Amino acid sequence: MPLTQAKELDDVVAPLLRRAQAGDAAARDELLGHCHATVYRWAVMHTGDADDAEDVAQEVLVRLDRSLGSYSGRARFTTWLYQVTRNASVGFGRRIASRLRLARGFARERSAIAPPAEDPVARLQESHIGRLVTGLFRRLPAKQREVFYLADIEGLGPQETAERLGINPVTARAHLFRARRALRTWILEEHPEVAEER
Repeated sequence: MPLTQAKELDDVVAPLLRRAQAGDAAARDELLGHCHATVYRWAVMHTGDADDAEDVAQEVLVRLDRSLGSYSGRARFTTWLYQVTRNASVGFGRRIASRLRLARGFARERSAIAPPAEDPVARLQESHIGRLVTGLFRRLPAKQREVFYLADIEGLGPQETAERLGINPVTARAHLFRARRALRTWILEEHPEVAEER
């Protein structure tokens, strides 16, 4: 059953973590199973794409399996796991950006030879609301996007959000305020029909 809150995850994995660190393979497998849904949600927030998020989640679970012994318990498990997920997402993003640059160069060379084909699957995936939500969320600066996600989507308080990101709680509140204000302004200015439906 997927866990929706990081606090619940901390409570569930505490006994599993100790057993997994002691070499219990069944506890390790159960621990990884409990972590997957949470890591996936965090990865979606960072990558903005479900397929990319699944790739990141798998990478994080492999890292977690290899580095269970390095978790010392100084920070909450979910705080440590979030940092691992964040780092994996950043690394994944860099690799994707590098591949995109290569692909664009290749596409420019090919465009002189043949006209580009339309991708019907890509067109189907671009719904109006999907573009609206994703576009507005992606326009937020990275730190505001992270704070907004952790506070308003994950439901973490300012203290835990700040701890997760390694920033001051006052700074976390400021980022959250700015993110909410920016989203509200963009919706009212660019999509008043959405605001009227509420």
